[in-house]
Amino acid sequence: MNKNYVQDEEFNGIDFTRSDIDNEDYEYCTFINCDFSNTNLSDINFLNCDFDTCNFSTLQLTNTSFREVRFKNCKILGAQFEKCNKMLFKVEFEACQLNLSSFYHLELRSSKFKDCSLLEVDFTETDLAGMNFINCDLNRAIFENTVLRNTDFRTAFNYSIDPELNQIAKAKFSLANVSGLLNKYNIEID
Repeated sequence: MNKNYVQDEEFNGIDFTRSDIDNEDYEYCTFINCDFSNTNLSDINFLNCDFDTCNFSTLQLTNTSFREVRFKNCKILGAQFEKCNKMLFKVEFEACQLNLSSFYHLELRSSKFKDCSLLEVDFTETDLAGMNFINCDLNRAIFENTVLRNTDFRTAFNYSIDPELNQIAKAKFSLANVSGLLNKYNIEID
């Protein structure tokens, strides 16, 4: 079955929960104030696309391609990004709510998280080497067997990372939040 190819288009205020998005690929497209909640985006390719103020809660992402994709001010709850196509996977998030999402076993070295809520996000076995969590809330985020070499947590907060279960060489932390590395010891720091 041939796919429809959509290029250089802007979609504003579209409710994709009621529209057919199957069998389409998007390149250099912009989506503003669109609703993708509970939508099946499986096998769809997004290349150099921007999503601004969109809702992506509980969507299906099996073999979805996100290549050079930027999300800004989006609500992306419970997204299972590990089901995406891993080839050339590159995403950036700014001022997004990504709570309960999963990046299990992905390489996110060139990805970006800025001003995001990452509550209970699963980063198990994820490669985050060299990444910067800029002003991100990582409350109850899961870091286990995660590559955190040279990762910058200096402006991140509410994280709890076990140095014995993760690769944290040369990671950067602020003195004010370094206690997140000691949580497992149940000690008080004044």
